[in-house]
Amino acid sequence: MKDKTEYIIVEFSKAILIYGVIALSLISLGLFSFITLEHEGHWLTGMNNQVVWGVPHVFAIFLIIAASGILNIASISSVFNIKIYKPLGRLSALLAICLLTGGLIVLVADLGRPDRLVVAMTTFNFKSIFAWNIFLYSGFMLVIALYLWMMFEARYNKFVGKVGTFAFVWRVILTTGTGSIFAFLVAKEAYNGALLAPLFIALSLLIGTAIFYKILYWMDKGLGISLGSEVISRFRKLLIYFIFAVFYLTILSHLTNLYVTKNHGYEFFLLLSGNVYTFLFWVCQIIIGTFLPLLILYNEKLSKSPFGILLASILVILGGFFMLYVIIISGQAFPLDLFPGYSESSSFSDGVRATYSPSAYEFMLGLGGVGISAAIYLFAIMVMDFTPKSLDNKTIKK
Repeated sequence: MKDKTEYIIVEFSKAILIYGVIALSLISLGLFSFITLEHEGHWLTGMNNQVVWGVPHVFAIFLIIAASGILNIASISSVFNIKIYKPLGRLSALLAICLLTGGLIVLVADLGRPDRLVVAMTTFNFKSIFAWNIFLYSGFMLVIALYLWMMFEARYNKFVGKVGTFAFVWRVILTTGTGSIFAFLVAKEAYNGALLAPLFIALSLLIGTAIFYKILYWMDKGLGISLGSEVISRFRKLLIYFIFAVFYLTILSHLTNLYVTKNHGYEFFLLLSGNVYTFLFWVCQIIIGTFLPLLILYNEKLSKSPFGILLASILVILGGFFMLYVIIISGQAFPLDLFPGYSESSSFSDGVRATYSPSAYEFMLGLGGVGISAAIYLFAIMVMDFTPKSLDNKTIKK
């Protein structure tokens, strides 16, 4: 079916200028951090021999799974044929490219030797999930580019459903692969578990939906593209569904670990030890990222307010980031069980819980990836017609 939505090329405005300056500022911070770390070395970061994946990796994984999740809006319209989301398809695919690009750049910039990426791209160890992900990430870009081509070219609109289905399957596999980076690490008690893959899929859907609504709110207030109550209501429901899905899988994951005796040490370390990870889990992930958004989304007044949904989306984004921080960092901080049933110690800190305090350079590098994603989005909407002219109730129901 031919797309009858009217799209526009966004003109330069005050809102574009403000967000453009913010994006370029973040990119500048990331560039400064990259140059400094490239020159001085990673000793300036808080990473060490135990915690080798720090805050930049948290940002990278966050942006990568958000890219997969944000494409869900396009999938809902083209794969599941829910027409109310059809005007958002182009924007959904564009944002997926933006977020994935930002995440991959952070990942490469944090390698210490980015030039060695050529080795990873030409020498493959297919027993490693990292080798698989190189094909998944690059393939995702190509699939989305094809998806957008079908959307833009009117004579190819009839193929949008088929290409969209292929993109849907690809992004599910991609997010499964990202989650499996950790799930396949059998040496780490915090990681080794098949539930991490579906948990990452649910988290991607939640974060992607929250980021997409944040963009829609900015389009309404900054670009004058009216946002109807029907769209707001739909995104409220999506947020509720995905919050419950992530919460359920989180509980199930920890209950599974508690059932297995060898994982009791890590679960006590995370849930009850009173360390920074305990605080981040209970306060930032559960209270701020789960319960508070649900309270807002079920509140009679706030649930119908565009700003209320925005507030819930921001809390969800923060909660999702801290959730990844807890999963990635705490899993490394907890010592390896080298000899089950025995305790070990050595000059290499075996058997010792690692300490990790992220430096400002790590946050700047991660924020640089966010700035790159934002800059690509702003540039794209000013040169091509990705943006629907209106999202009010009359237009959205056509």
